[in-house]
Amino acid sequence: MARTLPDGDDHFRLLTEYNAVLHELSQLPSGLASTDILDEKNARLNELHLENRFQPGQKLIICISRSCGAGASDIGFMLADRLKVDYYDAEIFAAVIRRLEAEQDGVADLFGGSAKQAGSIFERVRQRTTLREKLRQISRYHGLPARDAVFFSQSGLICDMAKRQDFVVMGRCADVVLANARVPHISIFITAPEDLRIRRVMAVNHIDEKKARAMIRRVDRVHAAYYRFYTGRKWGAAENYDLCFNSANYGIQGSIDFIMNTLRLDRFREAKRSAE
Repeated sequence: MARTLPDGDDHFRLLTEYNAVLHELSQLPSGLASTDILDEKNARLNELHLENRFQPGQKLIICISRSCGAGASDIGFMLADRLKVDYYDAEIFAAVIRRLEAEQDGVADLFGGSAKQAGSIFERVRQRTTLREKLRQISRYHGLPARDAVFFSQSGLICDMAKRQDFVVMGRCADVVLANARVPHISIFITAPEDLRIRRVMAVNHIDEKKARAMIRRVDRVHAAYYRFYTGRKWGAAENYDLCFNSANYGIQGSIDFIMNTLRLDRFREAKRSAE
C-alpha cells in the first residue's frame, strides 16, 4: 500500500516502519517461549505430531465424543475399519456387565444402543428406585451405587484394553479416563447444527420432528451431565479435545477423510508398522 502513496516522504516513512516490523518478527523464537499459552500438565501427552505422542509399543487409541444425531457412530465405526482396529461402544458395556456378573436389566447401559432405543432408556432412568433396590445394589457392588460401580469397572476395562490393542472408543468418558491414567490417546468431538441433526434422527428412526428434537436435546443433556459428574469437565467444550469439527460440512466419508488427513493417521500408521 505504501507504494501507492504519491508523497515521497510518506512512502519512505511507511516502508521504513514496515521493514522494522518485519525485522522484529524475524527475531521472535520459532518454538515455545515463556509467553506462549501452554498447559504443562497435558503438554507431554499432547505433542503436535502423533509420532512424538505415541512411543514404540504404545497403542493407537482414538476417543470420540459426539452430539446426538451428528453421525459420529457411523464415522467412528468406519474410521476403525479404515485403520483396521477394533471399535467399541455398547460392546464395552456388555463386557462390564459380564465382569460385574450382573443381570442386563439390573444395570442398564444409559448410553448404549441406537438412538431409536433412547426413549425407553431414559424412561427407565426417570423411574424411581425403591430403598430396598438401592440397598441391594449397594451390597452387590461393594458399597458403591450400581452406576458408579459400572463406571469404575468400565474405566478399568478401557485402561486394560489400552495396554493390549489399538481401538476407537465411543463416549464412556474414555478421553479423561485415559488422560488420568497417563495413557496417550487422541480425543475428538463431533457435532453438527441442531436442525441437521434433527433431520438425521428423523430419517434414521422414522419419527417426526417434534420427537426428534426432544430426543437429541434429552440425550445431549444426559451426556453432558454424565461427563460433568465423572470428569468435572464441560462436555463438548473445544479446549477439552484434540479435534472438534462439524460433520455436516463433510458428510460421513468426508469426515473420516478429514480426521485421517488432519491427524496424519496414515503417516502414523506407517511409522508404527515400521517400528514393529
